[in-house]
Amino acid sequence: MFDCKRREFITLLGSAAAWPLAARAQQADRVRQVGMLLSGTADDAVFQTWVGAFLQGLGQSGWVVGRNVRIETRWAGSKADDIRRHAQELAALAPDVILAHGGSTVRPLLQSTRSIPIVFTIVTDPVGNGYVESLARPGRNATGFMLNEYSLNAKYPELLKEIAPGITQVAVLRDASQGAGIGDFAVIQAIAPLLRMQVTAIDLREGSEIESAVAAFARSPNSGLIMPGSAAGRRYRDLIISLAARHKLPAVYSERHFAAAGGLITYGGNWIDQYRLAAGYPQRGESRRSASAGADEIRVGSQSQDREGTGPRPTGLGARPRRRGDRVT
Repeated sequence: MFDCKRREFITLLGSAAAWPLAARAQQADRVRQVGMLLSGTADDAVFQTWVGAFLQGLGQSGWVVGRNVRIETRWAGSKADDIRRHAQELAALAPDVILAHGGSTVRPLLQSTRSIPIVFTIVTDPVGNGYVESLARPGRNATGFMLNEYSLNAKYPELLKEIAPGITQVAVLRDASQGAGIGDFAVIQAIAPLLRMQVTAIDLREGSEIESAVAAFARSPNSGLIMPGSAAGRRYRDLIISLAARHKLPAVYSERHFAAAGGLITYGGNWIDQYRLAAGYPQRGESRRSASAGADEIRVGSQSQDREGTGPRPTGLGARPRRRGDRVT
């Protein structure tokens, strides 16, 4: 067991998800099948990097695509109806396990199957959203990687205040159809008064609506943007970055690829490692099942890349300084 620290990822490994890729090792001649439900498109270079990390992790665990494992991938995009349809398609195929990206894919999968093991990545508050029963004992047929705790969203306005101390108005670009979008906004809204900021929500719907809403918000002086993680936000990444530049709005994003695409600054975790580590679950699951059937376990996976030391603290604002373990791009 490892101590659970604030800025480390929490991973859940429970007996409810039996990880039959390894558990059925006695059927060595059968090709296993892994389903993947991804809230992106096949031409998305960022998703290709994440999928590549997962395939690399599978290879390191002895699973070779075309030899002893087959991958059934569904690129579902960010629209709820498409995700639901692809979730039902995957469940009908009855794969040995399904990898799910983000909270927008987990609920439709759980509604489509209660027997196929699901391992999720990049999910916020899996307990509060009802995906698992608890962090210690997930139960049901889902387990996986927790993105962060909601309180970390307080870092976004704090970082904005550090890079642009004059900011008094902040727009949060959120996906209001997801529980995580509501939770992220609530934390930012709660800390804003301590930073002498007023917060406005801009819901991510269609591109034209986002463009007009940001343009209207930008008329207010001393304004900035916050983009928490969401499938909808990723879909409109380039538009949001261009709008921030056009209206000269300092912006903080949750995903590193926003900065790589021209965004100002990002604060977030190592998503590539979540995919790589997820591929090792079959091996670990079987070894623990054989040693102690039904044992539940909490595991902690840390950020493995660069670390950020403490930064200056805005005086008189009540903002917490960055601590070792924070990562800013």
